[in-house]
Order: sequence, then structure tokens, then C-alpha cells
Amino acid sequence: MRYLSDLHIHSTASDGQYTPAQLVNMAKERGLEAIALTDHDTIDGLKEAVQAGQRCGLRVIPGIELSAREYPTFHILGYGFAPDTPPLAELCRRMRDRRNERTGRLLAFLAQKGVALTAAEVEALAGGDVIGRPHFAQAMVKRGYVKSNREAFDRYLDTEEYHEKVERNKPTVRECIQAIKASGGKASLAHPYQIGINDEDLDKLVGELTACGLDAIECFYPKYTREQEKYYIHLAKKYCLHQTGGSDFHGEKVKPDVELAAVNLETDWLL
Repeated sequence: MRYLSDLHIHSTASDGQYTPAQLVNMAKERGLEAIALTDHDTIDGLKEAVQAGQRCGLRVIPGIELSAREYPTFHILGYGFAPDTPPLAELCRRMRDRRNERTGRLLAFLAQKGVALTAAEVEALAGGDVIGRPHFAQAMVKRGYVKSNREAFDRYLDTEEYHEKVERNKPTVRECIQAIKASGGKASLAHPYQIGINDEDLDKLVGELTACGLDAIECFYPKYTREQEKYYIHLAKKYCLHQTGGSDFHGEKVKPDVELAAVNLETDWLL
């Protein structure tokens, strides 16, 4: 059965602007029938989101977005797993610890660039256990070092030097997929264009990921060109994978140009 869905949403449990319950209510008001909360490397917001969905009659699919080490921007979306199962919970714990270790390195890196921030002000913006780069970007905007989150990423937080000197030790993509699958979930490749490789190499990569247990590709995403969307659908069909889609919504303060999506998707296979 198909549902109007957004399967890629972030809350205050990671680097989003709105709480899980607020996101559920916003999705319901928009007319969505199903959403997945896919916070970065954490499942902390899922209980709140599922309970809010039960109250208002919105299908909430447990989700997560895991960062893999092979490329600077290489993400695997997990869906439909049993929250708190040991494989995924343990991976989240390890990734949270690594994020916390990264905070000191990132503060020192920015200080060398003349950007003086404190851990306390970044933690206050995070409001939770998971501190992400958008929180540093928000702190820089608040202090007047940059005019927007995008400028913060372009100048400091997504440069080659940043990835060389600061970025934490992430798990391999195989570890990410295996943790999702061992927890009873399904794995989807998120926004493939952000990996930054050509179509031929992406085709090869998707084949390798399929052999590792990949179940789907994120074929619908607001920043895709029509040609990209068609190619990702082609890859999904070639490797007999499902198609997922979503907005990557974080809230207007974090990503001003991204709104909740309403994609007509088959979602029963996720549960």
C-alpha cells in the first residue's frame, strides 16, 4: 500500500530544530500519512515520535541515519528496526562517544581560524547528547562569524582541511548496514549524489552495497535534478532494490530552503 510519506526527517534528538512530537504534528497538519524520524547516529527521539504518531493517527516508522567512513558524505538510512536492540544501540553509543571526542578537536580547529567558540554554547544549542556540525554553524551565526549555516559549512565545516584534521573515526558502511539488519531493519542509501562519485563508480558501489545487504536507494529528494532521480530509479531497478524518499528536513533555522516532503511511497515493506 502506498502512503504520502517523508522518510528522512531530523529532530532535536540530533541536529534538527523541532522535537520529535512537534515534527509528527507538523507532518499530520501537512497531510502526510507516514514519516520516518532519521536522526543522525541516534535512536533517542523514536519513543516520543512513535507515541505522538499513535495519538494523532500518523504512521511513524523507526529510523536512523548513520555516517560511514568511506567518503566524507556517505550516509545509510535505517528503517523498521526494533529500537534498543543491542547491535544498533551499541553502534549508536560508539558514534555518540566519537562525536563528543570530536568536539574538542573542532573547537581547536576553529580557534586556529580565528573563530572562538566554547563547548558550553555549542552544547546549549544542541540541547541533547548528539552534537553535530549544524550546532557549530548555528553558534558561528549567533556570534557573527558567518551570515548563514551554509557559509559556515563552505568556509569551515565541510572543507578538505576539516575532513583531514577533525572528522571522527566513523564505522565502515558494512558495519552500518549489518547493525541495521541485525536489529531487524532495512537499509537504504541516502542522497547518493552527495558521495561525489561518477555514475559508473556509483553503479559499482551500489552493487557492492547490495551484496552487503542494502535494501533500497533514496530515489526522491528535493535537491535531485530530474536526471539524477531517473538514474537512481534505474539503479534501484537494476539491483532489485526498493525506492525511498524524503526531504532531509531539519527546520528552517538549520536548512532554510527545505520543507517537509510528501512522496507517494510503498512503505509496508519497512515494517
